[in-house]
Amino acid sequence: MASDGAAAQRLAPQHELPLQPAAALMASPEAAGLSRLMVNSERRFQRIEGFGGAFTESAASVWQQLPPAEADALLRAYFDSAAGHGYSLCRVHMNSCDFSLGNYAHAEVPGDEALLHFNIDRDRRALLPMIKAAQAVANQPIQLLVSPWSPPPWMKSNGEMNNGGKLLPRYASAWAQCYVRFIQAYEAEGVPVWGVTVQNEPEAVQRWDSCIYTAEEERDFVRDHLGPALHAAGLARVRIIIWDHNRDQMVQRADTVYADPDASRYVWGCGFHWYGEDHFDHVQLVHDAWPDKQLLFTEGCQEGGPHVGSHVPAERYARNIINDLNRWTVGWIDWNLLLDETGGPNHVGNLCSAPMLADRASGDLMPQSSFDYLGHFARFIKPGAERVLCAASKQDLECTAAVNPNGRVALVVLNRSEVAHRFVLCVDGQACLAELPPRAIATFLR
Repeated sequence: MASDGAAAQRLAPQHELPLQPAAALMASPEAAGLSRLMVNSERRFQRIEGFGGAFTESAASVWQQLPPAEADALLRAYFDSAAGHGYSLCRVHMNSCDFSLGNYAHAEVPGDEALLHFNIDRDRRALLPMIKAAQAVANQPIQLLVSPWSPPPWMKSNGEMNNGGKLLPRYASAWAQCYVRFIQAYEAEGVPVWGVTVQNEPEAVQRWDSCIYTAEEERDFVRDHLGPALHAAGLARVRIIIWDHNRDQMVQRADTVYADPDASRYVWGCGFHWYGEDHFDHVQLVHDAWPDKQLLFTEGCQEGGPHVGSHVPAERYARNIINDLNRWTVGWIDWNLLLDETGGPNHVGNLCSAPMLADRASGDLMPQSSFDYLGHFARFIKPGAERVLCAASKQDLECTAAVNPNGRVALVVLNRSEVAHRFVLCVDGQACLAELPPRAIATFLR
C-alpha cells in the first residue's frame, strides 16, 4: 500500500513483493550499493493495543450536521476494519475541553460532594450518539480512554474551569467519585470504558479548561483517592494512566509516581503528547527504567488552524508514530476525529487541524493526507500485533514493523526526503528490490 504527497495513490494496493532468497539477491549486481532495510519477525517486542482518535463535543457536533450519507461514510472510513481504518482505541473528555461548545461539568451544583446532581445529560446530545454510531459500524470493540481537562469550578482553587487552578484537597474524594460515576453512567449506556488519565496536560495553564497537578499531587491523588475509588467500585479493570502531557517531562513525572509503590500499583502506564520538542528518547528512557509499565500516545494534532491540503501534518503523524512504536509505545490516539473547515468549533478559538474536515456549506467531507498516513498504521498493524525487529541503513528511510495475530508481517516505511530511494528489502531471509518516491509512505505486507 502506498501514499504520496499528492495523495495520488491514496492507500492503493500495490504489486505483491517479488521475494527471493536474500543471499542470492544481496550478491547480485542489482543490489550493489543500495541501502538495506531488514525485518526479523522472530525478535518481538510490545503488544499493540490499537490506533484511533478522539470523540470530542466539537467533532460530534460537526458529525451531526453532516448529511446522513456523509455521516455514515465518516464512521465507516474510521471504524470499519474491512473497508476503513479499523480504529479500536479512542479518547473522550470528561467535563468540557477546548473542543467543546462551551464550559460544562457533570457535577455543576456547588458543594454537591455526594454528587446527587451528577449527570451526563450533556453527552447525550452529541458525544454519546456519535460513539454509539461508531460502535455499530466497528467490527471490533472500541477501547475508550476517558480524560478530564478540569474538575467542576467549585472544586478548584480559582473557581473556574479555565486558566489552570488546582483541585482543592478537601474535594479530592468527591472528584475521584466523579470518575466512578462517569464510568458507570457510560457503561449503563452500553459504552465500556477501557482506561482513564488523571488529568489532561497537568503542567499547562491554558485559557481553556485546565487544572494543574505537580508530580507529587498526581501521585497522591492516584494513591489516596482515584485508585482506591475505582477498586472499591469494582472498576479495578479500568487502567489508570498518568501524565497525559508532552514527552519533555514524562521521565520526571514517571520517576516521582512510580517511586511510590502504593501509588504505582494502581498505575497501568504513562500517557504523552507531541507538542513541543520531539524527545523520542524520553519514551525509551521511561520504558527502560520501568519495563513493567506501559506507554501510550494520548493526543496529537496539527495546531494553528485547519491546514487544508497541507502534507506537513501527514508526515508529522507518520514520523511520530514510527518513532513512538519503536520505543515501546503500545497505542496511538489522534486528537479530533472531525472538525469543520475552520478547524473548529472551539470555544476559545484554539483552532486546529484534523485528518477529516467537513465543509459546513456543502456538507462534504474533506479527507486530508494525514488521514491516509494514519491508515498505514491503523489498517495494517492490528490490535494484538507484536512489534518486531526492523532497521534501515539509510536515515531517510524511517520504518517500523509488526507481526499481526494472523502471522502476517506489516512493514511501514516513510521517506521524508526530496529524492526517491531504491533499497533492498529483506524480511526473514527473503528479499526483493523496492523503491519509495520522494515524500512518500508505503506499507509492505508479507
